[in-house]
Amino acid sequence: MHSFPIEYIEPVFRPPSEAKSLILPVTNGCSWNRCTFCEMYTQPQKKFRARRPEDIRRDIERAGQVLGNVRRVFLADGDAMVLPTRRLLEILADLRRAFPDLQRVSSYCLPRNLAKKTVDELRQLKAAGLEILYVGMESGDDDVLRRVNKGETAESTRSALLKIRDAGLTSSVMVLNGLGGTALSRQHAINSARLCNDTQPDYLSTLVVTFPLGEERFRAGFGADFEPLSQQGLFEEIRLFLEHLELERTVFRSDHASNYLVLKGVLGRDKQKLLAQVDLAITQPGAVPLRPEWMRGL
Repeated sequence: MHSFPIEYIEPVFRPPSEAKSLILPVTNGCSWNRCTFCEMYTQPQKKFRARRPEDIRRDIERAGQVLGNVRRVFLADGDAMVLPTRRLLEILADLRRAFPDLQRVSSYCLPRNLAKKTVDELRQLKAAGLEILYVGMESGDDDVLRRVNKGETAESTRSALLKIRDAGLTSSVMVLNGLGGTALSRQHAINSARLCNDTQPDYLSTLVVTFPLGEERFRAGFGADFEPLSQQGLFEEIRLFLEHLELERTVFRSDHASNYLVLKGVLGRDKQKLLAQVDLAITQPGAVPLRPEWMRGL
């Protein structure tokens, strides 16, 4: 009986769609790690560092021997794309040797990660097996981004997503419903939609901002005027967001555990259907199934 070939520093996070992927840590934690809404990598053991190449190669070789036919790999932690292109190409080559039937490799990606990477470099990574980049847009509004200390602007996110598209990679974008509170809800919704329209992501998902460890850290950065949206306010914000979206063929999901209302469709084909679902939740509470509070979370 073989033990699992990779030793993880807990906790480990991955997108829901990577549930069947091998999680391969190439960095620990997040190089930015200052977003006030995010508590994923705040524990002392998750302090950022890039893993040693020899340790990554050993994990890949052992995984190839123990696990056999792996088809999907997710590069963890929150910041794999901060590594130089040369290092990423080496990792992708090692993965291809260990797993001949490998179909795709994916990673989280901070927009800042791509500021110094060219489209040609991203094309090289795609040719080597990288397929999907998960980008936390969070908001397309600069006021909101500044208050939550995202370390990005709408323009830096736009630039990164356009590079991803130009390189032929698949983009999966996340927006946080409720991130601007009541004060900035309208501009958060509209400007997030505009940024999505400008970049036309392949996948788009919305999550509801939650504070499992309390709101103190978030409020300290946002300001005294932060007031969380009610359930009704969250529905009204996502309706405004959907209303302003002009997407061509983006797969849309609002089915993360943090969401009260589950929405699924392709935009813009299903835009009116999705709006109708939200309208029903707003105007006829109880007419549509909602996720109960005890089932919500990150």
